[in-house]
Amino acid sequence: MPEHVVYIGVGSNIAPETNIVAALERLKSYATITGVSTIYRTPALLRPEQPPYLNGVIRVRTTLDARPLKFEVLRGIETALGRIRTDDAYAARPIDLDILLFDALIVVEDDLRIPDPDIRERAFLSAGLRELDPGLVLPDTGERVAGLACLVEAERLLRADAFTACLRQLPFLG
Repeated sequence: MPEHVVYIGVGSNIAPETNIVAALERLKSYATITGVSTIYRTPALLRPEQPPYLNGVIRVRTTLDARPLKFEVLRGIETALGRIRTDDAYAARPIDLDILLFDALIVVEDDLRIPDPDIRERAFLSAGLRELDPGLVLPDTGERVAGLACLVEAERLLRADAFTACLRQLPFLG
């Protein structure tokens, strides 16, 4: 079976230190985690009353295809950790796991978009991708991640360096 290189966005604003570690612990059964970007503390979008998020990017290798990875594994982990999906796209959540990039795959479907369009909008995603692979190119447009306009905002991101260091020392990172 071929191995795929996948970049996954990871975020949480409900017990984030606990839930992100738990998500990675569960994910290790399906993928080898080969990189963890800097984790950033970001305000909740359109919800100033919510606690801030911890957000970052992980790189994994897996033999799973994109659809089962997204809908069976990542959604399964979200459900196991208490995420309840509602119509409120900005609801607080114990864990959010999104495929950002999957090899050079391009998928445009109602329930799955790869590359994830948020890469171009959210500095913490583009900064995390650039950190893990400075030469990364978006397969749908040919844009270099390192040249994305939203990276201008990366300088203002609040780094969670102590938590990042803890994640990078987890014993199951490959």
